[in-house]
Amino acid sequence: MALGVCLLFDTRAERLLRDLWDRLERNGIRTLRSHTHGAHHPHLSYVVMLRWDLDDVWAAVDALPDGGAFDVTFDAVASFPRGRTGLVPTMTPDLLARQQAVLESVRATGALVHRHYEVGQWLPHCSVAPRVRLDQLPSVAGVVHDVLPLTVRVDRDALIESATGELWPLAVVP
Repeated sequence: MALGVCLLFDTRAERLLRDLWDRLERNGIRTLRSHTHGAHHPHLSYVVMLRWDLDDVWAAVDALPDGGAFDVTFDAVASFPRGRTGLVPTMTPDLLARQQAVLESVRATGALVHRHYEVGQWLPHCSVAPRVRLDQLPSVAGVVHDVLPLTVRVDRDALIESATGELWPLAVVP
């Protein structure tokens, strides 16, 4: 069980990413479409917490300045330990500054942040398939590389509970 501060994409980008999930599913590769509760949203997580107070985190992130909508370009596919595969965006100074502001605000609430989201550890990604076997990697890479580079519009964000898919929209896009 974890809570993420997640960037969400505009309708066009969400449709493109769900279409990517569908293509992989048709190739026999389980994606976030069919993973766990099946209520996943294409997203990029600023921060994931292992312990938190929802009201405190919500208030802290909503108090950040609204940086407004922005574009993210996914240029690569990555494979992480335990088979998680995702799209990796170009790291820009703006994206890094936004993530660090969210990280600091969340940490100030006393939340326990997952170590992969700490300063110097964060590798932004949009998860595509959570448990890819080694023999499936070429197929995943082939399908993903058909859509890269992919520029998407981040137009909102939310707190999302990973175990249930429950989503709490935030008022700002830090």
